[in-house]
Amino acid sequence: MTAQLKDLEVQLPDRPGALADLGQALGRAGVSLEGGGVFTHDGGAIAHYLVDNGSLALRAVTETGFGGAAVRDVVMTRLDQETPGQLGALARLLSDAAVNVLVQYSDHAGHLVLVVAEQHREACRTVVAYWENR
Repeated sequence: MTAQLKDLEVQLPDRPGALADLGQALGRAGVSLEGGGVFTHDGGAIAHYLVDNGSLALRAVTETGFGGAAVRDVVMTRLDQETPGQLGALARLLSDAAVNVLVQYSDHAGHLVLVVAEQHREACRTVVAYWENR
């Protein structure tokens, strides 16, 4: 996995065309989307995308007028898709280590993408290393 991949979070207006505007802005800037999605809740929308160039992505969305954008480091791992309960088992290990998962999604290759608060990132990496080597 590429260590340079980042999570791009963008607050979007809950309206037709917002996703098109975001996608076109990132495309014009040459930013590759490696996973993620958009979710609406209570009249707002938030996008989380795994990007190959966080600073370029942030600049592209900021220059396009999207407010509320941020780039964060991610922790990535794999789950055994053939074994039910994998997400719950990993999430329990993270919880036991006092790691609060802010965002979870998958990339295009099926890796689990975790976004956690900066103060929890090292503990998250430790749990993921244990998970991968068990």
